[in-house]
Amino acid sequence: MTDFFNIDELLTEENRLIRQTVAEFTNNEIKPIIEEYAQKAEFPAYLVRRFGELGLLGTTLPEAYGGGGADSISYGLVCQEIERGDSGMRSTISVQSSLVMGPIYRYGSEEQKKKYLPRLASGELLGCFGLTEPDYGSNPAGMKSRFTDVGDHFILNGSKTWISNAPLADVAVVWARNPEGRVQGLILERGMEGFTTPEIKNKWSLRTSATGELVFDHVKVPRQNILPKGLGISAPLSCLDNARYGIAWGAIGAAIDCYETAVKYAGERIQFDKPIGAFQLTQKKLAEMLTEITKAQLVAWRLGTLKNSGKATTAQISLAKRNNVAMALQVARECRQILGGMGITGEYPIMRHLMNLESVITYEGTHDIHLLILGAEITGIPAFK
Repeated sequence: MTDFFNIDELLTEENRLIRQTVAEFTNNEIKPIIEEYAQKAEFPAYLVRRFGELGLLGTTLPEAYGGGGADSISYGLVCQEIERGDSGMRSTISVQSSLVMGPIYRYGSEEQKKKYLPRLASGELLGCFGLTEPDYGSNPAGMKSRFTDVGDHFILNGSKTWISNAPLADVAVVWARNPEGRVQGLILERGMEGFTTPEIKNKWSLRTSATGELVFDHVKVPRQNILPKGLGISAPLSCLDNARYGIAWGAIGAAIDCYETAVKYAGERIQFDKPIGAFQLTQKKLAEMLTEITKAQLVAWRLGTLKNSGKATTAQISLAKRNNVAMALQVARECRQILGGMGITGEYPIMRHLMNLESVITYEGTHDIHLLILGAEITGIPAFK
């Protein structure tokens, strides 16, 4: 494992045990199958149950609801080690933990928590998070989806797009405007009349992740399926903070996998009678990549300590997500260069990581939106409008 600054020494024994367990799982159960699934653009749905068995779903939630009761650094390490295998697999865990279980735990009733959280934690149920709309990506506050009160239930109309897990999800946490016009969460279940989840196909990126739309055509939603707490757009955005935190760690895993692949290849590939790792330009690339990975690791670790103490801010999370994903994307590109033509083949993971990271740098806040979040924090002047 690439750990040039001995960050391992900063981790607790529990952190290290979780990281080692997930690393072994990735090596034994994700890496051997993921290229085949990526080539087929198929989601390995059977892994959801395995995630549940290992306690990777709802890692930080209380054990009383099926969670792992672990700290934020442990969750970050889970994301790092799973994304070392594939971004699509980390997305599945991230969505289930931060964007489905998270809002049910924070904003749901006790009955909702008991009904859904244990089954989501075990992997019996797969969930998705519906916020982004076709015309409102970076501006979720402009959403048009709305539910109206018709007495003993509500009627929901609207749509969401670019929703991870949507085509297969059993449960959807959806955000829409309530009868008073405020954003509020609802829990939808597959099979509700008027609720459909068409798949988005022909993706070049995140090919192992099932992505789709959520379409609501006069969907009848029981009153007990409304999340009673967390009114306003700040509620779903706070869930995104947790998911973005996981991405900041996950991107490091993708970068490490690319980097370690390139180091090995540079020692084996012979050109001009010596390994290409002997050439100055290759060494320059490797040294610069290791430097950037190490910086990102330190950012993620420090952010994790802040999160553990309840002090991590949205702007700090934006900085980490923006920096670490951009770092990983650049590392993947440099590693692809080191491998030359072999870098584009499925024999190596680099091109798959590279394509995946092109999505990761866009979703849950684009690279530029996170820059503007930081700009507003620095100047006190929002530049979104």
